[in-house]
Amino acid sequence: MNFVDSTPLCGYRRIVTISAHSDLFADFFQETADQLAPLYKDSREDAPENVLSHYPDPVEVVEALRLLIDLILPGRMNADSFSKDEFGIFLTQRLSESWSHLRPQIERSLPFRWVGQAVTTEGGCAPVEDVHAEANRVMKAYFSKLPMIRDLVVDDIRAAYDGDPAALTFAEVQMAYPGLLAITAHRLAHELYLLDVPIVPRVMSEWTHSQTGVDVHPGARIGRRFFIDHATGVVVGETTEIGNNVKIYQGVTLGAKSFPLDEKGNPIKHIKRHPTVEDHVILYANSTILGGDTRIGCGSVIGANVFLGKSVPENSIVTTMHPELRIQQQRGEGNCQEKEK
Repeated sequence: MNFVDSTPLCGYRRIVTISAHSDLFADFFQETADQLAPLYKDSREDAPENVLSHYPDPVEVVEALRLLIDLILPGRMNADSFSKDEFGIFLTQRLSESWSHLRPQIERSLPFRWVGQAVTTEGGCAPVEDVHAEANRVMKAYFSKLPMIRDLVVDDIRAAYDGDPAALTFAEVQMAYPGLLAITAHRLAHELYLLDVPIVPRVMSEWTHSQTGVDVHPGARIGRRFFIDHATGVVVGETTEIGNNVKIYQGVTLGAKSFPLDEKGNPIKHIKRHPTVEDHVILYANSTILGGDTRIGCGSVIGANVFLGKSVPENSIVTTMHPELRIQQQRGEGNCQEKEK
């Protein structure tokens, strides 16, 4: 049972829980709470000590993303069935539901355009006078991009089917492939990133990371017919640029080298830190490609386990020199008996 004490605790009313052990440990709990309280802040600034009361709600953001994925890939997130005549109603409902979940979180996120730590460090940004109206403008612009996203994802489905000999139906690609879920969620998050929405796109991408093992920053630019085979362990950094008809395998990293600092020791943001991958490139398992100046030329193949920090020209094949294998016969017969003749 809970009751609310009006005594402020770090800007909040203290909530006291009565339980079987309260009498035994009440003083200890109060002492610990008093030690914790000064370590929290409740301000409109962007501070590491802040509690999250005024921030976007990640649960609502994820629910909006799930609804939008279901809009782009009907049936992937929800098994509800509908007739052809009802499909228009389904689309309208998903649009309405996702708007209801997402728009308030967009409004909560927008002040970080001008109070976020990076922007204040770099010189600041003028606040928007009417945040509510700006949230509506962003949402309308975002929803206008949904047909384009659907078109891109259909091409991604085709790329997965064409790129995987184990895929026997488009249906299994749509329903089962984690790489398709990852790229669909990325395309949805990326458009919010382009609209300069703070925080929300990153919440979307990290939920996707937790679900699929694919960590694609919402800022990464990815072309048409993109396929991530097996998906697990893929990392694609914020300023990565990927062309059309690119295929990557599990464990691929498109990352940054060490990044420069300003005169105060702060990391310099908004510079090109990650590679550019041109059209028709294949990146095999566990290859690592680093650096904003690194460009993988059109039609190139980067072999498994390659560690690359420089550009390669078009139609290159890059492989590593593998260590020499040593194969030794076991002593004795082991567990395998000679087959009867």
